[in-house]
Amino acid sequence: MNRPLLGEPLPLDLVDTHWVERDAWVDFLDDPADVRRWLEGHGLPAEDETARERLVEVRAAMRAVLEESDASRLNAVLDHGARRPRLRGAEPYEELVLDDPSFHAAWVVAESFVNLLRERPERVRKCANPACVLWFADVSKNGRRRWCSMEGCGNRAKVGRFNQRARDLRD
Repeated sequence: MNRPLLGEPLPLDLVDTHWVERDAWVDFLDDPADVRRWLEGHGLPAEDETARERLVEVRAAMRAVLEESDASRLNAVLDHGARRPRLRGAEPYEELVLDDPSFHAAWVVAESFVNLLRERPERVRKCANPACVLWFADVSKNGRRRWCSMEGCGNRAKVGRFNQRARDLRD
């Protein structure tokens, strides 16, 4: 099975690694090779064997925020680290400080999620297809995007409306 590639921001790309296909849940993170590929594809460290466990934890925490407005699990992940401003010569940078290195990728994703919600929370949406579980960041100019992808859910909705109009004309 192929994972949908939606080009979403880092945190929503992780949220969307768990989806429904043919009425069954699919978890892209079930395969260690896919976990490594996902981490490497986002420039995150992939050497830790607990990476999958931490990613699943932060994915569930972000879904809890999106679906239930419960931030407690996300805050628990964020409690494992912080960014500290530094200077190297006259060059400013930020140092990531973690109490447990296994939280590196999960913490970076959680921080990115908070930043996404800080910038445009109204643009983070669930797909309008009731059968779809995917989330997206609406970056359209008018802010009226409804589907995780036009090729998938958007097209199904259009076909459904077309078929309904055809049935209505026949009746």
